[in-house]
This record gives sequence, structure tokens and C-alpha cells, in this order.
Amino acid sequence: MAPKKKPTTAIGSFGASAPEPPFVDRSIIRPRDDLYDAFTAPRLSSNDDGGKPPDLPVVQQLLAAFTLSKEHLQSIKAAVAGEAGCRGVPPPRATSIIAAFGFIWQCYIRAKAGTDGKAASPCGGRAYFLLPADHRTRLEPPVPDEYLGNCLSPCIASAPRRDVAAAGVDGLFTACAAIATAIDGVVRGGPGYWDRWMDWISGAYSAGDDLSLTVAGSPRFRVYDTDFGFGRPAKVDVVSVARTGAMSVAEARSGGGGVEVGISLSAGAMERFNDCFADAIAWLSW
Repeated sequence: MAPKKKPTTAIGSFGASAPEPPFVDRSIIRPRDDLYDAFTAPRLSSNDDGGKPPDLPVVQQLLAAFTLSKEHLQSIKAAVAGEAGCRGVPPPRATSIIAAFGFIWQCYIRAKAGTDGKAASPCGGRAYFLLPADHRTRLEPPVPDEYLGNCLSPCIASAPRRDVAAAGVDGLFTACAAIATAIDGVVRGGPGYWDRWMDWISGAYSAGDDLSLTVAGSPRFRVYDTDFGFGRPAKVDVVSVARTGAMSVAEARSGGGGVEVGISLSAGAMERFNDCFADAIAWLSW
């Protein structure tokens, strides 16, 4: 729905010119029977109830927003590059969004129970991070940027949970490197990409909520620039993350190139996440 708010925002801005209408001709999408079969097959069902999710106990969730400023993101990228030099390996792709995602992923896994390695895991002790990848330019034939339709798929990063949960720069490097590797894999694509993709999805699904984190939103949506005639929003919350367990992502409300992240956790996990976030910001500032 985010792309649809721009024309409405222009109307609410009393005379501001509306952007060009989106491209909606779905005939440019080449059907892929193999993907249709993969998505409709009950491969991701872990129960025998026709794929219906099991009834889970209701857990009181807290919702909180955390902001990483442009300076924080620069410090994260510098720390990761420095650790790569210490390890004698090439530094991973360094972007602000990778820095933000890696930082939050490390804090999230550390906040979840069982990251000390004592708890059993159905996925071999691996943690997963799923972020949306835009495939418009990677389809055959490519789809225009103006196309209004779902051309997204999860880009899936994975690493041993102990390594992601490691304190300090060790865990941060692991998280950022895994996300950068996953993004590079999407960019390269290549033969068999979609076959491997379904296996990655199955692994992430098997990991469960404690070891997998998904992303909802993007700083590119510019939610704090939305004005329906009542002024810019003072605060934007994606309340669905309390149900889905995803983390919401937007540009920092104060601007300046920062990133704002919304997290929903139980009270105990939220306290651990807040402590981890504060500690990590502190050592980045040393």
C-alpha cells in the first residue's frame, strides 16, 4: 500500500502535482508454472491439519521503536570493516541498510532465549534473517520500476545462531556478512536460484520465531513524508508486527539519513533487547 499513498498525499497537499500513474499491465509478467507449483505445494506445513497454523498461547507483547542515526550506521560499517581487516578477509558489502539490519539482528538473537547454546533447535542451531528483495529488474523480461504489483521475494540470510549472538563486533560482523552474502546471491541469481530459494524458505520456516526475523517496510517508503493535509505524522507504528513477529523499518522520523526500527517482543525479551541495543551503541561510541 505504500506506493499508493503518494498520489493521495499530493491531493492532500492542496495543489501539489501528483506523480505519474503507476504501470498496472500484468500481461508483462511471464507465467512461471514451476513457481506456482512450489508456492501451492504444502511443503511448508509442519502439521497434519491441512496446513492450518497451530493454536498458540496468547503472549503479552510490547512494541518499541529504536533509531539508528547516520553516525551510528557509519560506526557500524567502520567496525565491520575493521573486523574484516583483523580476520584477513575482504570486507562485506557496506551499506546503511545492511549495517542497520545486522545490528538489529544481532540484538534480536541475543534477546531471545536459548542463544547460549543450551536449548535444542530443530534447524541445527542456525538463525535466519528474511528481508524483501525487489525482482522487477531481475525478471525475464525485466519489469518497469513503475509497475504496481508484487515482485518481492524474501532474501534469506543464515548463520550459526551462536555466531550471530556473540557479543561485540564478532556477532555484528557475522550478522552483517551473512546479510551481505544473501543480497549478493539475489543480485547474481543464476541457474537453479529459485530451486534453492524454496529450500531456504523451508529452513527459515523450520527455525521458528525464536531464530528467524523478517522485515516489514523500507526507508524508501518515506512514511514520515506522508501528509494527507493534516501535517506529517509524529510517530508511525506498524502494529501488525506484534502478531507477525517481524521488525518494521522506516526512515528516521528526525531525518538525517537514520533508520527507525519497530520491534515487538515479550516483556523479558524486550528488556534484554533494550540492554543489548544500549550496550552496543555504547561500545560503538568508544
